[in-house]
Amino acid sequence: MADGNRPPEGVTQTILELMPDNPAARDNPHPLLKALRESCPVMRDETIKTWLLTRYRDIRETSNDRSFVRHPSKAERGTLAGGGAAREDQEPPQEAPLSMLFLDDPDHSRVRLPIAKAFYARIHRMRPDIEAMIDSVIDAAPLAGRFDLMELIAVPIPILVISRILGVDEDRLVEFRKWSEQVILGLKPTRTPEEDMQLFSGGMALMAYFTELMEARRAAPKDDLVTDLVQMQGSGEADLRDEELRSNLLGLLVGGNLTTTDLIGNGIWLFLTHPDQAALLRAQPQLASQAVEEVLRYEAPVTMSSRIVPDARTVGGCPMSQGQPVWMMLPAANRDPEIFEAPEVFDIAVKRTGHVAFGGGSHICIGAPLARIEARQVYLKLLSRYPNLRLPEQDLVWRPLPFFRGLETLIVEA
Repeated sequence: MADGNRPPEGVTQTILELMPDNPAARDNPHPLLKALRESCPVMRDETIKTWLLTRYRDIRETSNDRSFVRHPSKAERGTLAGGGAAREDQEPPQEAPLSMLFLDDPDHSRVRLPIAKAFYARIHRMRPDIEAMIDSVIDAAPLAGRFDLMELIAVPIPILVISRILGVDEDRLVEFRKWSEQVILGLKPTRTPEEDMQLFSGGMALMAYFTELMEARRAAPKDDLVTDLVQMQGSGEADLRDEELRSNLLGLLVGGNLTTTDLIGNGIWLFLTHPDQAALLRAQPQLASQAVEEVLRYEAPVTMSSRIVPDARTVGGCPMSQGQPVWMMLPAANRDPEIFEAPEVFDIAVKRTGHVAFGGGSHICIGAPLARIEARQVYLKLLSRYPNLRLPEQDLVWRPLPFFRGLETLIVEA
């Protein structure tokens, strides 16, 4: 067993060993997380001055506890907080973050609630259009032979859908995907100088684009989410500064395509490696929504959520101090045998306790409803169109970005 908050020998000793730089963690993190959950479910990593939770009940309680905070300036010095690297000689960031991801109340509610209201209303109205877009992309894929499912289906569908919802130029989807990949580097704890340049370049490009688009929609409204939000802003219904709106539109574009791509890819990979489950979904399409939840539980596209301790308190039986970051490993919670029966088994027929793949509390993923709609339609349409779809022999390559789990390519044969 662990010595206090330190894991025993033979078990992961630092969070850095869970990063994709470690091939074992990149290819299959689940055995590493299982060993931690069983031997040291609340681990203190002094290397980066961070707590790591791997047990479901601790993660569920912490993520749902609204007293925990997210603003990077509230983390103690010398930590990795809010997705950015920090050194002992750096002052903690004092500027107000713009993204709802890193806001605390009352600013978090002020920013998130009107955006969520408009976003969910538009998703509801557009659901038939969203499903039609998905069908059209899948119908354009080859009926026979081999193709890369990530390239032809998993990547183009989410960026097309979120672009149509927002109202951005669909002839620039390749650019949006490129800029999104660059911006997401901001969540990487340690970056190379080249990655810093890419992050800056992608962020500036998207900020400039949304600045122009917001002005264009004020001058000439259209039937899209950007118009909805600038009109709510203009009427006073949404108390948002331009820079806040711009930053969170960027977040919707980036988050709305990258993680859903991985949800699609991970799900199809699971169905093709579990043909009995694919056959079950083909025979019982009414299980589609439950199948999405099982994919999210078993192989979620986001692997970590974080909070900052607001005051001295005990979490999971361990005393923590104000300003200490807490990282919650979502895949570990989603395979906790104290909560889930046979957690290592992928089974869409079992109705399970709620997973934590989307996080929880006030910071639960704002895009969860859209991701569920897209994944459900893709699974149903793809398995129906390709009754004999199979996975040929190949070496899977998982993306090397920390805190995300998705495939670079997935070659399938129809």
